[in-house]
Amino acid sequence: MSAVIRARNLRRHFGKVHALDGISFDVYPGQIVGLIGPNGAGKTTALKAILGLGPYDGELEVLGLDPRRDRAKLMENVCFIADTAVLPRWLKVSQALEAAEGLHPAFRRDKAEAFLARTEIRTESRISQLSKGMVTQLHLAIVMAVDAALLVLDEPTLGLDILYRKAFYTALLEDYYDEQRTILVTTHQVEEIEHILTDVMFIEHGRLTLNESMDALGDKYLELAARAERAEEARALGPIDERTVFGKPVFLYEGRSRDELAALGEIKVPSIADLFVATVGGSR
Repeated sequence: MSAVIRARNLRRHFGKVHALDGISFDVYPGQIVGLIGPNGAGKTTALKAILGLGPYDGELEVLGLDPRRDRAKLMENVCFIADTAVLPRWLKVSQALEAAEGLHPAFRRDKAEAFLARTEIRTESRISQLSKGMVTQLHLAIVMAVDAALLVLDEPTLGLDILYRKAFYTALLEDYYDEQRTILVTTHQVEEIEHILTDVMFIEHGRLTLNESMDALGDKYLELAARAERAEEARALGPIDERTVFGKPVFLYEGRSRDELAALGEIKVPSIADLFVATVGGSR
């Protein structure tokens, strides 16, 4: 199976700052990949390279194309939403849909209108009359109506309330995603996307610190809420992180089996947020 995104030794420097420091990864059809990192970690620089919006060193192919040379052709099969939804304020919603219909060959207006029907946005309204959250909803409806092979979402629900964020991710799975489409998403609201991801990558200081499938995380990492009297035994097993929750010591392990931890307390697979804090938070 050919990779949708193939990156090898991807680098981008801004003076002494290594925004991308030799990262390599593959993204395959049907994957929903979460690219997770703190501010300034290199997420946006990586997305710009993938979309042909910024220079880079190294090798990069997206849908078999070079993003720098073949950006126009690439964008026929790619759809992107940035963390700031910007649309001309003088446009009516209906005119924004008409513009999208003329600009992107894979745009389906009926699908956009179906998404908008779930909101309070009316097609006769001008964008200047919409709230910030409504503009984001409109932007998402336009993006979700493009029948693209690769969907790139950079903080897609920024500014939306929790009800619409949940509705968006539900629609993403039920109305957009299939095994032929690929989704790459960045967000700081990790807990809200964890259930939709097939794979996750952590990026920090321009380097990938984790690149795993969600299934593999449960085999590789375990979290133990240790009984107080067994805390020293748990600590001796070399956890990669330790914290206290409601007065109880909680340890995170890499490469330990359930059998050797079972007698020490309660075991579970850590959340992405807890794993991120344990593996990246220390450097911050």
